[in-house]
Amino acid sequence: MRDLLEQGYEVKGSVRSLHDPSRTKHVLQHAIDLGCEERLELVEGDVLDADPWQGLLTGCDVLLHTATVYSIDETAEVIIDTAMKGTSHLFNAAKQVGIERVVYTSSVAAVGSLPKGVAKDESVWQNNHALPYTMAKTDSEKLATKLADELGLDLRIINPCAVIGGGFSRPTPSVAYFDDAYHGRFPLAPKFPMAFVHVKDVAKAHRRAFEVDEAQGRFILAPHHSLDMSYLCKQIRKLYPSSKSPKWALPNILLPTAVLFDMINGLRGQNRYLTRQVVKSLKSGDAYYSSKKAEDVLGMEWIDFETAVRDTVEGFQ
Repeated sequence: MRDLLEQGYEVKGSVRSLHDPSRTKHVLQHAIDLGCEERLELVEGDVLDADPWQGLLTGCDVLLHTATVYSIDETAEVIIDTAMKGTSHLFNAAKQVGIERVVYTSSVAAVGSLPKGVAKDESVWQNNHALPYTMAKTDSEKLATKLADELGLDLRIINPCAVIGGGFSRPTPSVAYFDDAYHGRFPLAPKFPMAFVHVKDVAKAHRRAFEVDEAQGRFILAPHHSLDMSYLCKQIRKLYPSSKSPKWALPNILLPTAVLFDMINGLRGQNRYLTRQVVKSLKSGDAYYSSKKAEDVLGMEWIDFETAVRDTVEGFQ
């Protein structure tokens, strides 16, 4: 939203409650910081409810559909319903009010991590539905494509990898472990394959997908790929020598112990990261992706990995 305001757009953003400062304050602050409060309107709506969206979308030129439940704790029903019903409700409302162009936020979760050793591009699809989030992103992206074809919408799809960087109001699973790593709350870092992109680049890609007329189809955003959590933790320690971020990687043979340790932490009220399903999913492939299409068509030039890590750590401070 900040990127759109910085570029001079009038923005109508939706939140589930206009009376909850945790959902509105950080959004409104962007407009205050930029001195453009008159170009931002917040409206109240739940994507699970089809009724209000035709009225809420009236007057808009483009729909940027970013709403999702990104969680390993929420029930499968909530995660999948939000993705599927939300997509159907918003796309149908867009058609009804005459919006022609839609930018849809998917994920590399819908691309998948197989085959190993191959730079996965926009032609690749996820075939492992073990995690509710993975299932939701894959099936809802396919639904978005189907609905766009049926309704005659000009659809552009953004597939980001783990989105890091500052400015978050509530940490997502992509950044939640940064604070625990910084403070040494886990002694060893698993070598799970990971890819990263700065949140500012994700915002820019959404805007460019709307602006570039010839843009079409999917766009993978994974500039910092083929990395792992152990490498990330070492980067945190390098940038912040006084931190307690783990020095050493966890051997894969000890992953069952890590899952048990993570479960105990969850019982103590701490964040959980390594459920059995998550570990199984992460071990099955790699994080080797190609972002060439986003670079060639959207003109993406990426924020470097060191800056992305630094911005994330400082987002917790």
